[in-house]
Amino acid sequence: MMVKVAALQMRSGTDVARNVAAFEALVREAAGGGAAYVQSPEMTGALFRDKATRQAALRTQAEDAVSAKASELASELGIHIHVGSTAILLPGGKVANRAFLFGPDGGLIANYDKIHMFDVDLDNGESWRESATYEPGREAAVADLPFGRLGFAVCYDVRFPQLFRAEALAGAEILTVPAAFTRQTGEAHWHILLRARAIENGAWVIAAAQGGLHEDGRETYGHSMIVDPWGRIVAEADHDEPAVVLAEIDPAASHAARGKIPNLKNAREFTLRQATAEPERKAG
Repeated sequence: MMVKVAALQMRSGTDVARNVAAFEALVREAAGGGAAYVQSPEMTGALFRDKATRQAALRTQAEDAVSAKASELASELGIHIHVGSTAILLPGGKVANRAFLFGPDGGLIANYDKIHMFDVDLDNGESWRESATYEPGREAAVADLPFGRLGFAVCYDVRFPQLFRAEALAGAEILTVPAAFTRQTGEAHWHILLRARAIENGAWVIAAAQGGLHEDGRETYGHSMIVDPWGRIVAEADHDEPAVVLAEIDPAASHAARGKIPNLKNAREFTLRQATAEPERKAG
């Protein structure tokens, strides 16, 4: 079953209301282009480096403006809307980096909390410690849509192939990677990682990204894209400006790819043996 899908490229700032308005405009553009499924990037609601400002803007899931708007738009437009993620206040003060999927009736189909925390020190002096603020998720998730089964991930999760393999083994033909990749890591690894996850799982990959220089001072890479199960990029925003990336996909192509290279079926259990070299002994 062919379906038109969209990845939204955004440049979320520190004003939640302004970001929600930008999100709405892009969703409407995507739906106007025929998209039945629309995905937004990681941290659609806002990007904050300042902890105090972030904490002041945080809301619980019931109060979150992004998910409320996504539910409203999904119902109005009769489409599936996947909020790539937004920050959700949890009991006790921690935060979830949470994705939401809404159906054409506006109802919540599934959510997913980012599992792998971006705790890194980059060569250009950037240092990130997501685990200082965010509570890691503990469950992978898949959801059945009319056109196929969809698997969830968020940004840094893309570097952990076991997550995508578990979702593919659970029948996901479409894997998702909404992200806010830094410019440095994006230039080095974004295309390679997305194509690898598609190839090794014989699955479509849809990756909506943040792009450009944000109000909080960070730079993200952009280049939102859609990759087919053979690893070919079928649509891409070849820049970091806000955009809508549209493509028609056929989830049946996932089954065809897995039929040609059945690595999901051919995987075998194994143990790891470590050999230790004996030091040479001299005669006498």
